[in-house]
Amino acid sequence: MTSPKDFRIDGIVPIIPTPFHPDEEIDFDALGDLVEFAIAGGAWGVCLPAFASEFYKLSEQERQAVVLKAVEQARGRLPVIAQVNYPAARLAARVAAEMQQAGASAINVAVPRLFALPEPDLARYFGRILDAIEVPLVIQDFNPGGPSVSVEFIRDLHRAHSHFRYVKLEEPLMGAKTEAILEATSGEVGVIEGWGGMYMLELMPSGICGVMPSLGLVDLLARVFGLARNGRRDEAFAVFQGILPQIVFSLEHMEVYHHVEKSLLADRGVLREANVRAASVTPRPHVEEYTRFVNGGVLALLDRLGMPRNPAKSGTVAV
Repeated sequence: MTSPKDFRIDGIVPIIPTPFHPDEEIDFDALGDLVEFAIAGGAWGVCLPAFASEFYKLSEQERQAVVLKAVEQARGRLPVIAQVNYPAARLAARVAAEMQQAGASAINVAVPRLFALPEPDLARYFGRILDAIEVPLVIQDFNPGGPSVSVEFIRDLHRAHSHFRYVKLEEPLMGAKTEAILEATSGEVGVIEGWGGMYMLELMPSGICGVMPSLGLVDLLARVFGLARNGRRDEAFAVFQGILPQIVFSLEHMEVYHHVEKSLLADRGVLREANVRAASVTPRPHVEEYTRFVNGGVLALLDRLGMPRNPAKSGTVAV
């Protein structure tokens, strides 16, 4: 497990999808392959099981089992962030402590938004989780059409619990909020950009520390992040514009996302089967055709850049 003191997110932290056999049982061998792909693709760390992992279709035992497998497969080569999503603070705190004990380097918890809760109640919810763990906490706030947690909430929670260290936001035009969070916390709470990395180039000048996107684009996004970090923004944009259509299309619907993501991983030779657990949408022919089109664009971009389709099998590691 990474030392909390040494835990500094700086790069791409993809969400590991949950691979399934045709009978919808979890394919743990394939899960190991996905972790290896992340490592070879230049990921800073990995996170699971999140929305992009179909966590909401997994039993409590399955959620914990995929984290244990990822920790075992990673063998300390990169941090594993355990996603713990439970609206009940009691459950979230218990499972977070168990995942810390199992070797997770940090815990990621989504803001419980099944029903609207005022920030004092959210502070008590996260305070209970933070009291149960010592590793860093990442708060994910995805609230389409509504406000995400305020700068004041982030500042005050960090003052009360110094190991609340990161917030993952997935909203447009958040450059000013990113800068305000960094100022209010003296840079001690880092901002991670979600939503597939769609806003990453816009937000890097504002100070985001990392991106939590899909796994299938990890090596390309790691290249974009590195180029932009080194001041080569035009080169970064040249790569980014080749993958942005795929990101935009996949995020039109969460269940479509699972099909697009797993199809890309199958095309890249990482997954043997692109199975999505029911209930899910059945892609219509035009969706299937456009999936092949945008994923084909990603494969063509890899070829133009001289990057392997599956770096885990090529013997090279993305830098």
